[in-house]
Amino acid sequence: MTRTTGPLDGIRVLDLSRILAGPTCTQLLGDFGADVVKVEKPGAGDDTRAWGPPYVEGPDGPTSESAYYLSANRNKRSVALDIATPEGAAEVRRLAARADVLIENFKVGGLARYGLSWDDLKGDHPSLIYCSITGYGQTGPNAAKPGYDLMAQGYGGIMSLTGPEGGEPTKVGVAVADVMCGMYAASAILAALRHRDRTGEGQHIDIGLVDTQIAWLINQGTNYLTSGRVPQRHGNAHPNIVPYQVFEVSDGHVIVAAGNDAQFRRFAALIGAPGLSDDARFAANADRVRNRDALVPLLEGLLKGIARDDLLARMEAAGVPGGPIHDLADVFASDQVAAREMLVTMAHPLAATGEVRLIGNPVKFSATPVTYRHAPPTCGQQTEEVLRDWTEGNGGA
Repeated sequence: MTRTTGPLDGIRVLDLSRILAGPTCTQLLGDFGADVVKVEKPGAGDDTRAWGPPYVEGPDGPTSESAYYLSANRNKRSVALDIATPEGAAEVRRLAARADVLIENFKVGGLARYGLSWDDLKGDHPSLIYCSITGYGQTGPNAAKPGYDLMAQGYGGIMSLTGPEGGEPTKVGVAVADVMCGMYAASAILAALRHRDRTGEGQHIDIGLVDTQIAWLINQGTNYLTSGRVPQRHGNAHPNIVPYQVFEVSDGHVIVAAGNDAQFRRFAALIGAPGLSDDARFAANADRVRNRDALVPLLEGLLKGIARDDLLARMEAAGVPGGPIHDLADVFASDQVAAREMLVTMAHPLAATGEVRLIGNPVKFSATPVTYRHAPPTCGQQTEEVLRDWTEGNGGA
């Protein structure tokens, strides 16, 4: 029988994070059913509330709620508490006593001054999962330095791999170092909860933007460690597969992803150049990688005379992977997005339309489906409700 609550129903998460990595993590936990309480400074709140435009449009114009803030803060309840005051810090400690998980992204040692560090809390709350997100982690020569997504992408190497061949290092178009750090944090928290449930023991999770960015260098990082050769930027091309890149056609651009030799043979035939796959320089993928500078210009010349939809139809019929390059209007208007419920609407008290549009959660559970219970809250929207629920032991999310 399908349940109506998520797999983390009953888990309480105290969220002392802001910006993107921590909020990405806690939004995911909230989507999975956890009761997430976001602690914000009264009158200011999460820094990203002001990171606009665009902002939610209210009846009288733009509100104080940015699209950036909306992107990572649904399924949370907001409590306005000033932890810099003794009263605010004491209230947070009371909430921490009822939490299963606490997540924070203050500078190393930043919460100790308020009596809210892991060392301050672990003695009284031995089952607490305490997750700290920083730029460089809690140790090492850079531990005290602030960390933002752009610096993590630079320090951790991904910018050296991204951008046009011969061009400048380029950051990824979204704050992917923050987002992936949040994903690693969420998976670590789930693992720690599993351990806690088996043993009763909580623990401290130390996670850094730069560490996680280095971790997802994946094949490029291991290419370097294996060969000793520093990878170069290839633009939209792949370092280990050819052709696996963007090509210009007569009316735009397409992706060609011929991942093996059989696919390349079929691709060469469908563009009218079957002899390419018989050429010793291009017969096997390793040969094509070594001789990409000879092959790619030949393909570019052939493809410029073919229309996008015609080429994609031929590729689909021949079983050669590829696809279009959508802008975001194309993405959110697509039938695939509709079928997968990747665009959701939620009621919002400040929106002139009464609702905001958000990106859906991609996880499809068969027994414990994701639910959308709380729109991204206004600062302190549920302060009284949460303090009553958590301190009196009532239900929450």
